[in-house]
Amino acid sequence: MTAVEVRVLGPVAATADDVDRPLRKPRLREVLGLLVAGHGRTVTTGALVEDLWDGAAPAGAVGAVRTFVGELRRALEPQRAPRTPSRLVVTTPTGYALHLPEHAVDAWRVGAAAAAARAASPTAAAALLTDALAQWCGDAYEEFADRPWAHAERVRLAALRADLTERLADALLATGRAAQAVTLLDPHVAAHPWREDGWRLLATALHRAHRPADALDVLRRGRRTFADDLGLDPGPALVALEQEILDRREHTWSDAGLSALDRRGARARLEASPAVLSSLAVSGDLTTVRAQRLAAVAAAEQLDDPLLSARVIGGLEAPGVWTRSDDEDLARAVVAAAVRTLPRVAGSPHATARLLATIALEDRGTAAREPQAQEAEALARGLGDDRLLCLALSGRSMQRFGRAGLAGDRERIGAELVAAARRAESTTFEICGRIVRLQALCALDRLDEAAAEADVVDALAAAAERPLASTFTDWFRHGFADAPEPAAPAEMPGFSRGIVALSRLTRAVRAGADLPDGDLGPYEPWARPLLLARSGYRDEARRALATAPAPPHDLLLEATWVLLATAARELDAPAVGARAATVLRPAADERAAGSGVIDLGPVRRFLTP
Repeated sequence: MTAVEVRVLGPVAATADDVDRPLRKPRLREVLGLLVAGHGRTVTTGALVEDLWDGAAPAGAVGAVRTFVGELRRALEPQRAPRTPSRLVVTTPTGYALHLPEHAVDAWRVGAAAAAARAASPTAAAALLTDALAQWCGDAYEEFADRPWAHAERVRLAALRADLTERLADALLATGRAAQAVTLLDPHVAAHPWREDGWRLLATALHRAHRPADALDVLRRGRRTFADDLGLDPGPALVALEQEILDRREHTWSDAGLSALDRRGARARLEASPAVLSSLAVSGDLTTVRAQRLAAVAAAEQLDDPLLSARVIGGLEAPGVWTRSDDEDLARAVVAAAVRTLPRVAGSPHATARLLATIALEDRGTAAREPQAQEAEALARGLGDDRLLCLALSGRSMQRFGRAGLAGDRERIGAELVAAARRAESTTFEICGRIVRLQALCALDRLDEAAAEADVVDALAAAAERPLASTFTDWFRHGFADAPEPAAPAEMPGFSRGIVALSRLTRAVRAGADLPDGDLGPYEPWARPLLLARSGYRDEARRALATAPAPPHDLLLEATWVLLATAARELDAPAVGARAATVLRPAADERAAGSGVIDLGPVRRFLTP
């Protein structure tokens, strides 16, 4: 069956099996445009006559329409046998209708994508909207811009294009891609200066891209545009945004620490810094958080107030759900500051618990800080402080990787974290607990429960504007429900580095397919031996296998050992296989899927070298 596609977002054209079809007569293109505008409904013969000749039809116009339709059918269905009915341009009792699937017409396709994006996570919405906007190759029905019938459709599709642009910008901002949003919005605002949301989004994007002066300039240009061209004052959203940028710029400190602060207000600003940075972190502005956090810690230590230092060091309520740090240098510096401060706050259980929990959260992927996490948890329980307990349990979840097979423990930690977060009315920690539980449920092969947690996470994240949470639910659905591959967010390098290539590789391993190579980032040492073995480089593969370090104690502990065990089998390396089996044996009843992203199936299959 011939696959036909029709384009009207630019020149009207059609292809059949990816080959351009000849629509040389303007009337053929116009009839096709009219049928597309009908969106699958019948366009009456009378309406076609009236629209084609602007109400001044000549004698024989109906016959001419039939001729045009016949020629259009032959162009779209070159393989159709003579005197057989058309399956595409269908005759109805009163006229004709275009019977094509929604995805076969660009104007219909973008409408479907717009609807789908409304229910999607920010990451998925950004992909859908990017594809939708790429469908435009010019103005809609551009050849027929002066035809009365096309006016309403051109206006509708131009408005849709502008809406999609602003919705894409919103999704980019929600996923931390402010610079991309600026690039998208600059020409949009110039082309649509009367759209207030365009100005608002461009100013927001510039501000989040650390260009506050440019953001304020955009808002002032918007104010002049509305006043001079429309005789209107800017709406409350623009006014509020301008004030927010002015306020935040006033309260920004430099990386130089206390020397860059107004010392008269230093203490108050440092007291407020944990709340400000926590808010920025959960809203997705991780770049600013990483740039400013160490400066705040350094400034607090200069004031020589250990309790204040403890509040600044341990006050970032951006709990971890991935066991590889986004900024290892920053994490080491924060841990060092916490260790320095601990002895000086020995009389304060609150401050001690915060510092211990912070050490557990920041020194992740080692399982070496579980004693600190346990002590923080015990202190929080003794104090009856649910919010502090949330922080301690979050740190505990990042450390519960001392050996393989601990998914059941992590599932219980996640469940208790959810309960404590609900008591503390903390959406941030509830999302954290549910993601921790989702990851553990994947290892326990309780995928229906994991999917239910993913749905709750998405609902909470949408309601509370926590854009980065959808990263983990999107990747879960890709790994376990065959959803499309999501983007790996650049603002989360601890997660994004290597994860796309590792996901593709492990999916191919499970499918028994050829293994794709790619940028495996930190996972290179445990994936390369298998890649080399499957490529026929067995000597190199044996050397890579023999020199591969022990995988870290993190969310991918079982998965990386399974990769080594698989390579050992293929290379007949029983010593490595036996070592892997020993490590994996406690996880005999689990899947190598504890990350909620990567799945290498039941661990039991790899316990025999």
